[in-house]
Amino acid sequence: MHLAYPAVLSALLFCTGLYGVLARRNAILVLMSVELMLNAVNLNLVAFDVWLSRTAKETLHSGQALTLFTIAIAAAEIGIGLAIVLAVYRNRGTSDIDKLRDTAEGPETEGPDTPAAEKAEATA
Repeated sequence: MHLAYPAVLSALLFCTGLYGVLARRNAILVLMSVELMLNAVNLNLVAFDVWLSRTAKETLHSGQALTLFTIAIAAAEIGIGLAIVLAVYRNRGTSDIDKLRDTAEGPETEGPDTPAAEKAEATA
């Protein structure tokens, strides 16, 4: 098997995941897109490990070992990310990223250092 086939498939998976991260508004779909990107990286790691192991007789299979670490990290990321999304959904009532960004900024509050407060003190 040629190295080009898994590399092209990996590039397509990664581009699909990147589009999902940039275009989606739902936090769960963004997490799924990140998983798709990590799976594309895993496919590349295994493909290059198999391709490089043909030339050397004694290999460490480091690509497959890194893939196992990536899978473990992805599982932890999904567990923590899903818990955060569920907690935010319970508090805010939505998992729309744009609406969450708007509520995070909130209205401008005038403190003692703002120019509006200085003008009020000058006129009093």
